Amino acid sequence: MFKQNIIKLLKKHTSLKEIPLEIPPSPELGDYAFPCFILSKTLKKSPNQIAESLAKKIPKTKHISKITATGPYLNFFINKQQITNKTINDIFKNQKNKSTKKKILIESPGPNTNKPLHLGHVRNICLSQTLNNILKFQGNNTIQININNDRGIHICKSMLAYQKYGKNSTPKTAKLKSDFFIGKYYVLFAQKIKDNQKLETEVNKLLEKWENNDPKTIALWKKMNSWAYQGFKETYKKFNLTFDKEYYESKTYKKGKAIVHEGLKKRIFYKDKSGAIIIDLEKQGYGEKVLLRSNGTSVYVTQDMYLAKARYDDYKFDKLIYVVATEQNYHFKVLFEILKKLKYPFADKLHHFAYGMVNLTTGKMKSREGTVIDADNLIQQVEELAKKEIQKRHKLSKIELNERAKKIAMAAIRFYLIKHDPIKDMLFDPKKSISFEGETGPYVQYAYARINSIIKKSKQTINNQFLKKSNLTLLKEPQEINLIKKLEQFPKIINKISENYKLSLLPNYLLELSQEFNTYYHNTKIIQKDIPLQNARLCLIYSIKKILKKGLNLLEIKTLGEM
Repeated sequence: MFKQNIIKLLKKHTSLKEIPLEIPPSPELGDYAFPCFILSKTLKKSPNQIAESLAKKIPKTKHISKITATGPYLNFFINKQQITNKTINDIFKNQKNKSTKKKILIESPGPNTNKPLHLGHVRNICLSQTLNNILKFQGNNTIQININNDRGIHICKSMLAYQKYGKNSTPKTAKLKSDFFIGKYYVLFAQKIKDNQKLETEVNKLLEKWENNDPKTIALWKKMNSWAYQGFKETYKKFNLTFDKEYYESKTYKKGKAIVHEGLKKRIFYKDKSGAIIIDLEKQGYGEKVLLRSNGTSVYVTQDMYLAKARYDDYKFDKLIYVVATEQNYHFKVLFEILKKLKYPFADKLHHFAYGMVNLTTGKMKSREGTVIDADNLIQQVEELAKKEIQKRHKLSKIELNERAKKIAMAAIRFYLIKHDPIKDMLFDPKKSISFEGETGPYVQYAYARINSIIKKSKQTINNQFLKKSNLTLLKEPQEINLIKKLEQFPKIINKISENYKLSLLPNYLLELSQEFNTYYHNTKIIQKDIPLQNARLCLIYSIKKILKKGLNLLEIKTLGEM
């Protein structure tokens, strides 16, 4: 509101269509600054002269208390009382952001049914849930979908190892979580093939049997997949993850062929000497891409062509977002280009939300070697660390300790994974993630709990009636003004994320807000004899509490009344 008011004034007095506003390095220089360099060439004056002229020319408003010229910058000072009243009142009223009301599909996490979900999937899930929550908060109709990669040579490796070495055991008899049981045989295949290269031939024959619908092979495939899905379901529950619809590679992998032949007829694709059907994307910098092999079999991009069309037929979406690691960047560039050439109506509505690889501080993860940290083991490890931190501070019953540790552990994992720029590879450090004093989810949870404790101690019921009786003009200390300005940024941060998908902006904002609150708490007496001042400050910290809760909820993190 305040920024837009300034932009409107500057457009009126400069005739510029675009107004670049900056935040000055110091509050003494104002709340916003307009660099006058861009007008220098047109007006044929120095930026300093232009700034001085505009400072005299532009009138103050009820939102702007002062306008000054400092060198080449025109500085605007916002009416602090206005910003305080509007910001806190909006928070109390649960003022919502403008809704965009688009239908948006989000695909995640796309597991393979030959192993349990691992740390990479955890990053995928945390990012997709936060993206979903923010887009939904903006008023969009978000639909969460999943693709299960349930066929192919990698699935047959687990099947063959189980056939040869499983001795009809089950997850129950092996006392293993069902997807861990499957993963055990995937690792076992990788170990056995080192000494027995004949397994390569056997696994290819097993894939042929599957593709030819051999009854025994299909029965084994269904049984092992059901174990994988049962294990996934248990892990998804820990992340509170549900899907509106799930797709299966086994049901779609052949269906892209018709689209390829359609493109061949339209001469968008061509056949090479071997008989393979290819698209030439040399001009786009992607080279030539095989869409159907010479033997008529499809490749991954072929089935994804069909899958994109099937999803549009199912939902008529405004946008489809694929949450998939950066290692698939080339795949999605090619896919999107093919769909554009086919002139599908949804071709320009697809987006690849790419994220970098995540590894442990102990080293790189490798599924075949069994060095991957599984999602369930990670949660258990961080929960144990959380219990130790809690026990340093409180004596709790076993049930209460476990419940609190679960909430803190999930906060630690989610926050740590999202606060890093998604596009970059990262290292996950369980000990750092759980720190109550570091730049972590538990630190923000702790700030929330501290505010909760102060309000409880005040014995006041903070609501709209309480706000009406409170005198917010008493909030004039520099730290209070800084906190109010930080609170005012929240809807802007959410708007920005919904436009550019830079999810790391949210956890970093919550960290800064928590840090500023903690500094304020240590330097300021909130509960005191001066009741009007106390009440104004209670309104301020209650507003902080509400924004922290809202922000943590968007990250799918639960708050705690005490820690």
